[in-house]
Amino acid sequence: LRWPDGVVRCPHCHSERVRWMASVKRWKCYEGHPQPQFSLKTGTIFEESPIHLSKWLAAVWMIVNCKNGISSYEIHRELGVTQKTGWFMGHRIRAAIHQGSFETMLGGDDGSEVEVDETFIGGKARNMHSDVRARRITGRGPTDKTVVLGMLERGGVVTTEVVCDRKKRTLQREVRSTVAAGAALYSDDLASYQGLQKDYAHQTVNHAIQYVDGRVHTNTMENFWSLLKRCINGTWVSVEPFHLYRYLDEQAWRWNQRKLTNAERFVNAVRGIFGKRLTYDELRGRAKPPSMGCLPSPRRGPKPKPA
Repeated sequence: LRWPDGVVRCPHCHSERVRWMASVKRWKCYEGHPQPQFSLKTGTIFEESPIHLSKWLAAVWMIVNCKNGISSYEIHRELGVTQKTGWFMGHRIRAAIHQGSFETMLGGDDGSEVEVDETFIGGKARNMHSDVRARRITGRGPTDKTVVLGMLERGGVVTTEVVCDRKKRTLQREVRSTVAAGAALYSDDLASYQGLQKDYAHQTVNHAIQYVDGRVHTNTMENFWSLLKRCINGTWVSVEPFHLYRYLDEQAWRWNQRKLTNAERFVNAVRGIFGKRLTYDELRGRAKPPSMGCLPSPRRGPKPKPA
């Protein structure tokens, strides 16, 4: 998968002037740059990991093929590693299957239909320990919960994004950056979606009256939220807002690959390990993390709002 044509190339300069050094079990590049030695794992999520590839690949297989996800404790028990190591492995694999922005926008084809909906992620106060409840719960209803926006093309793919709020400016900015203009767009009657008729064939359904009005519904997106929350409640149990986008990536990836076989999903996941290294400091917020909207880091305080 790394060198499909069988020619080993340096991951730093892509030169073919390399030689295998059997004494250290590494290759050496002769182009004169500061990092001449490299291995098969250099530049991947496996780099500098003392864990054998037989365990890494088994963990990849479990995460991409178990429909309800795998917890760090399951990785710990099945592979014989510590729970902390299992947690780190899981997040590295989620970084590998992160797909980022799609090459083509949702609804780019004629006659395509896109559903948009948002949900709240957060534990129930009655299930929390008293000190956790005092720290997290400051109000009622959706207060103190994380807002997630989802957009799904019927018969196609789903994409999710952690957003700061459900205000009109926030939601419509995400919709316009993800859904191609002119697509048939379906949502509930939340006031924040008003005004999308200028760019889309936008229709709404009032959930206080009905859930389906012909082709107008968000039931497919609601189905995705149901699967996601089943994984959170039954497998992951507790998800910090700082890491929520990683679990969203995992569930969206499994949904988008749902029509493939287990072997095909595994191969596609392994193809994504290159150039996506994730260090423990980044994972714990001690180093600069990837963009997360306006979610606070558990180690460094809230991220300042853009001007």
